[in-house]
Amino acid sequence: MVVNGAEPESRLQKKMFAARLSILSNALLVLLKLGVGFWSGSISILSEAFHSASDLLASGIALMAVRISEAPPDTEHPYGHGKAESLSGLAEALLIFVAASYIVFEAIQKLRHPSHSAHTSVDFGIVLMAFSAATNIGISRYLTRVAQETDSLALHADAEHLRTDVFTSLGVLVGLLLVRATNLNWFDPITALFVALLILRTTWQLAYKALHLLLDVRLPEAEEQCIRELLKADTRILGYHKLRTRKSGAQRYADVHILIEDQSTLLEAHSIAEELEDKIRQSLPAMHISTHIEPYHAEMKHQREAHGAEE
Repeated sequence: MVVNGAEPESRLQKKMFAARLSILSNALLVLLKLGVGFWSGSISILSEAFHSASDLLASGIALMAVRISEAPPDTEHPYGHGKAESLSGLAEALLIFVAASYIVFEAIQKLRHPSHSAHTSVDFGIVLMAFSAATNIGISRYLTRVAQETDSLALHADAEHLRTDVFTSLGVLVGLLLVRATNLNWFDPITALFVALLILRTTWQLAYKALHLLLDVRLPEAEEQCIRELLKADTRILGYHKLRTRKSGAQRYADVHILIEDQSTLLEAHSIAEELEDKIRQSLPAMHISTHIEPYHAEMKHQREAHGAEE
């Protein structure tokens, strides 16, 4: 089966490479920020190190979720493991929230107890924050592209996580530049508070999307409309009802009741269902479609007599 133009094995390889790349870049940034932070005594850089550590943990969660979500269905999980990616997105949203809360706490502490940074320490911090922002811009863009190609919520969440790190790094960078130019240390925590608000906004968006998928939200309207058009295009199908759709990771699920002529043989009914399902799978990759055949006139009679439906 082909999914979004790539075989499942190729898709998994892309996702795994992207997740591992994210882990390596985050590990490097954590080490650099911890080193410069402890050496300089800068609270803002240490808080950034904590944020990058949460990014590293999130990347590890994304890697694990990608591996689990691509596992084939088994006896205990007949619908597969796609929701592992939604759980990963929810976990990453929680980590982003914790990181933002920590930044707010450290910023308030710094406003209450201002420190006096040496210019040399500030200069090292400026270079490191610029490098951190540039690195995460590149990695987050790559993760976003792979997430779109493979329909991976885990990688999308990881990309969003790194994108928030870009904002925090730029915020700290601006704060350090203002401190360097004015010797007013309160610029740093004020900037950090503003950035924390942006991070909290991203947290809400990510958590909302992950919860939607965990609650079996329907497929996008365009995809459902594609199914409806295929149903209407087949003249042997006289009607349909109970169309239901949902998404689990990169996989899509749909089921529908289709109405055909009462006199149709079992072989004819089976042929109609198989042809319809094949057409839907061709138009919507990664779709698992299940159809239920009903006799048109008998079903209409049942609807009128049992449910009072109109003619």
